[in-house]
Amino acid sequence: MAIFEEVKGLVEDFGVRHKADISALTARIDEFEAKGNRPLAPSGGPDSAEITAAEKDHQTAFQAFARKGIDNGLQALEIQASMTTGSDPDGGYAVPIVIEKEIEKMLRNESPMRSICKVITVGTPNYHKLVNKGGTTSGWVGETQERPETSTPQLGKLTPYWGEIYANPAASQQSLDDLGFDVESFLAESIGDEFTEQEGAALINGDGILKPKGLLSFPTDTAGDKTRAFGTLQYIKTGAAAAFLAASATVSPADCLTDLVYSVRRPYRKGAVWLMNSNTLATVSKFKDAVNGLPIWQRGLAEGQPSTLLGYPIEEDENMPDIGAGAFPIAFGNFKRAFVIVDRTQTRILRDPFTAKPNVHFYATRRVGSFLQNHQAVKLLKVSA
Repeated sequence: MAIFEEVKGLVEDFGVRHKADISALTARIDEFEAKGNRPLAPSGGPDSAEITAAEKDHQTAFQAFARKGIDNGLQALEIQASMTTGSDPDGGYAVPIVIEKEIEKMLRNESPMRSICKVITVGTPNYHKLVNKGGTTSGWVGETQERPETSTPQLGKLTPYWGEIYANPAASQQSLDDLGFDVESFLAESIGDEFTEQEGAALINGDGILKPKGLLSFPTDTAGDKTRAFGTLQYIKTGAAAAFLAASATVSPADCLTDLVYSVRRPYRKGAVWLMNSNTLATVSKFKDAVNGLPIWQRGLAEGQPSTLLGYPIEEDENMPDIGAGAFPIAFGNFKRAFVIVDRTQTRILRDPFTAKPNVHFYATRRVGSFLQNHQAVKLLKVSA
């Protein structure tokens, strides 16, 4: 009996001393169960993410702002939802995570450059990347020989060319008052469409002034990788002043494309793709090799499988120029190694109900930059004799 009372006392003592731990564990289990029952973001598919309570509160408050202009406590909810660090609301309010993910999804799916290039997100306008421009020496030594000093590497600092892209969709106040009107989908689609068009043009042809610098705006040269200046893209000529060489018994107009492929060194050909517009693709897809007369373009055999040119997949971008004298209609290489797209801030919106009454404008902005990090990984084709 004494033993029983002793065991009972120990159990009661354990319960008293660990009551707080047990309560905390129970609360944690309840939290996991609650997360499991939360609805997913309406974006659907693999991009869906659980919405936290803070993100849901921010989403609800943002709808009141979008529909009625009510912004009481919206900035504080942005911070709680981790959508901002508390910037001045005069710069606009951050869109909810649901809208942001839809815009990013549209940019990724509709922008050829975003699908083939490296995309990073940074939190500072002073971001830069150091790269080795060459100059480091190395060699072989014996087991007991002294190790000579190597020369100092030549480091280059790459800074993105920044720009602020904007869109300004409008909706009638009557539509916004209608609870059946999906204001989130309207904003995501309208803003996403504008951002995709403007960004796509800049990432190919942008001059780097108040916008990203495009791929075709960097210096070009015919010199090879060992002698070409850092940050300069190499190009191969078509061999004709305004088009491709004419086909003959020994020459194919596609010969320059073969030269272009093998101007890219072997490490970069893994993961390489072609980039051109549909007009150029319509031309080169008809080319045949000069030896066997076989087409160099192959249609994808299965749904979702890309067509290939000389064995490498093709990405169509209508911002690439058409075939013409002096133009660069085709690029080839490993774009993820060569070109970087930089996102700095999430999309922000200002509501303007005054400029075009009774319509309400939504002025949306987003910071985007770009830089060329490896000038050897991508080469260009120039229409030139």
